[in-house]
Amino acid sequence: MTASTTLADATATPAGSPMNTTFVNGLALLEALARAGEPCGVSELARQLQLTKSNVHRLLQTLNEQGYVQNVGATGRYEVTLKLWELGVEVLDKLDVKRVAFEPMERLVALTGETVHLSILDHGEVVYIDKVDSPQPVRAYSKVGGRAPAYCVATGKALLAHASPAVVDAVARELRGHTANTITEPAELRAELKRVREAGYAINRGEWREGVCGVAAPIRDGRGSVIAAIGISGPVDRLKSRVAKQFAPAVVEVARSISSRLGWTGGASA
Repeated sequence: MTASTTLADATATPAGSPMNTTFVNGLALLEALARAGEPCGVSELARQLQLTKSNVHRLLQTLNEQGYVQNVGATGRYEVTLKLWELGVEVLDKLDVKRVAFEPMERLVALTGETVHLSILDHGEVVYIDKVDSPQPVRAYSKVGGRAPAYCVATGKALLAHASPAVVDAVARELRGHTANTITEPAELRAELKRVREAGYAINRGEWREGVCGVAAPIRDGRGSVIAAIGISGPVDRLKSRVAKQFAPAVVEVARSISSRLGWTGGASA
């Protein structure tokens, strides 16, 4: 078993298979080391987890290669690295943004009269982690936990505009039409994302659902990384491109307000 398959591919195996068991044991080992007050040896970990020493040693080697644990001074005792903390910070950022964004989201609904979404990017899709509905009887339908192709919606384009080239390339390979306005050409998508970066906001011109438009802006954390996006959406008769552009400064300002509360001071991450 290689280091690249142990952690990345184990979730694709059937429950109860050897690979699945190895994955679970690896997680248990990480938890044990993370909760230990000092570095632990192979024998100690094997007793605690009721595993053979050879299994523990193999797991430690894999986790060491992946950067999650380290051998303390070649003593044969191991401790977790800061990589676990870095992952935890990423999760906390996403949880914090939902808490911090709620009041500004309500403010944006009051200002625009349209439904407000808070979204994050996940494997080329946006996930709506929170929303505040428009008070108007006719409004955009969505639900918390729902997903949409990132290249089709305003919050998604705001996020993709600041994503890595690898993420954009992966999305560009999977473009397909959902409405007459959907971007389906990679070059067109990259040009659109460039416009989003330059303008500071993104517009959905009915690209995911016929007759539903929107405008969104990115939210940054304290390091300047884009971690979420906030946007408004509504029927095209209320959110034509001209109207969306009029609302754009308010959306951008709310996004900046949330970013400031998360510790952003105005610079982008490297």
